[in-house]
Amino acid sequence: MTDSLSDAPELSLIHDYLQTHHATLVTTDGCYAVSVQGELVIHGLHIPYHLVPDEGFLGKSSKWRKLDSAARFAMLKARWNDEARAKLEAQLLLCAEQVLVIARDFDLDPTATLTAFQAKYELARFRCQLALDRIDALKGGKAATRQADKTHNAVNLSLYPESFTVAQAMPRHFIAILGPTNSGKTHAAMQHLMKAKSGVYLAPLRLLALENYRRLTDAGVAVSLITGEQRKLHPEATHVASTVEMLNPNRVIEVAVIDEIQLLEDQDRGAAWTAAVCGVPASTVYLLGALEAQPAIESLVKRVGGTLEVRKLQRMSPLEMEKKPLGSLSNLQAGDVLIAFSRREVLNWRDQAIEQGFKVSAIYGNLSPEVRQAQAERFIDGTTKIVVGTDAIGMGLNTPARRIIFTTANKWDGYAEGTIAASLAKQIAGRAGRFGEHEAGFVAGLDAKTHQVIAALLKQAAEPLPSTGFFVSPNLDYLQQISGATGETKLQPLLELFAKHINVHDEFFLPANLSEQIEKARWLDTLTLPLTDRFVFSLCPISTKFAMLESAFKDWTQARAKCRAVPLLRMDGMGGRNELQYLEDTCKLYSAYAWLGFRMPDTFPSGEMAESLMQSTSEQIDKLLQKQNTSRKPAAVGKARRGAWGK
Repeated sequence: MTDSLSDAPELSLIHDYLQTHHATLVTTDGCYAVSVQGELVIHGLHIPYHLVPDEGFLGKSSKWRKLDSAARFAMLKARWNDEARAKLEAQLLLCAEQVLVIARDFDLDPTATLTAFQAKYELARFRCQLALDRIDALKGGKAATRQADKTHNAVNLSLYPESFTVAQAMPRHFIAILGPTNSGKTHAAMQHLMKAKSGVYLAPLRLLALENYRRLTDAGVAVSLITGEQRKLHPEATHVASTVEMLNPNRVIEVAVIDEIQLLEDQDRGAAWTAAVCGVPASTVYLLGALEAQPAIESLVKRVGGTLEVRKLQRMSPLEMEKKPLGSLSNLQAGDVLIAFSRREVLNWRDQAIEQGFKVSAIYGNLSPEVRQAQAERFIDGTTKIVVGTDAIGMGLNTPARRIIFTTANKWDGYAEGTIAASLAKQIAGRAGRFGEHEAGFVAGLDAKTHQVIAALLKQAAEPLPSTGFFVSPNLDYLQQISGATGETKLQPLLELFAKHINVHDEFFLPANLSEQIEKARWLDTLTLPLTDRFVFSLCPISTKFAMLESAFKDWTQARAKCRAVPLLRMDGMGGRNELQYLEDTCKLYSAYAWLGFRMPDTFPSGEMAESLMQSTSEQIDKLLQKQNTSRKPAAVGKARRGAWGK
């Protein structure tokens, strides 16, 4: 691929150079760029900035990934150096001076305007123009500006935490338990939760919600399981285990546990963690996650109010890099976990491991949580000896691996294939050497290049999460406020207005990635449906990138518009070489129907049946995988191919 055998030292040089020059590499609009930080001082006013310089783009992801590390380092130094910083700061100072002149002439406060200089993924010239637009908006004068002001006021997210009235009215104590994988972060929090009179566990995945639901049930706690597409309701429940998006901000409880808090930084789902920290009405709130989340936690807790206690944990068993790469699958041992980064690669490597005489578990993100858990449990009980999986094993699956072996250090990012982030490498590698199972964990690459790159990634210092720019998604109330202020009634432009104007008042909060929701809204706006229905459908967890799922989504929404109930069709297996893919998509279809069944039971009356079919289809998938995973192929499978499939 792009990196030579000597890339590990170059990677270290790039990392050190970025740290020295207060910069970081980011991907934006399908390109790699350098994002830089600093502070201006003008007329005694201190103005921080965090931007991509106008000349800071390093090239399209595909082009950048083809360069070796020496070429990347050379380009980075050419694009970001002392001369480039001086040029950027001169540009920002000129803009700031213009803003301050207008602010002085019209007796305006320029502070909020100049926060435009803090946008990690955006170009300096665009943010300068935004600052000038903001100061122009403040002085008023044009009808369009007045309408924009109305929109700004309708989505004043500087008051976002205050919208959670129950949580804001009570004193809350936050306990952040931070550490690497396999450091025992969950134990103390769950012990407190079990003993509490009431509480909630908020998980990033249905798999983790289910795991801790069972843990609480086994401890004799009256607990309900609530996820987007599944309910197990206890009639006298004092506790709830749920996915983080299912937070109930109106039920006061004693203890809350919010898991994987570092996902605050996730542009797609981080808004759910922002909402949980702002809105969970618990006297004690545990925040569990990676050490690099500390600055973000401190900043967010300070903003939402409450006291904070930080506990840092170390890994309970040592993690060691093997002295040399695995070299060949003939060197596999029972207890090894092979990591690939696509469904296709997982199944190819699985077949090759079978050829070595091993029974194998296969785990990847496209599988339902039940199937992933069943595959992991076979490894735990010794039925299978090897796991082949994607980074799906990095969160929520306690596989007792002795050794993690990376078949590659590259992953498709939606634009091109390139080296994985150090944080991801550490999270996956940390699954090796589970405490109580092994004295130590070991990590290796399959080949020499991968081995060297993974070793370099594990040595990299973690970059702290930003202490501003927490993601927020619009709820229905916000969209209705925008609609009332602007007269706009279509969902797509309402979502776009939210994303455009969300950060006018306060850069502390930023819009989440709404692209998928906006794409669904484009179709929904063609139907005669109230805004409430269109909003719910836009959040339905069904991908419209696959023909079968897109067709179902359109049929369902049209039925709702025509006030017709949607029957649940039992999907028959197609058999053949694509049977596994077909069953996976079918399971997603049942899951989406169940999700809608909880929200629109009059249109989707067979939600319970959908749950049942989702479970039985998961069992079919597991049986099919089990059969494939333990059967030798009649002929050896060729070398695993690199693919661009998702997890």
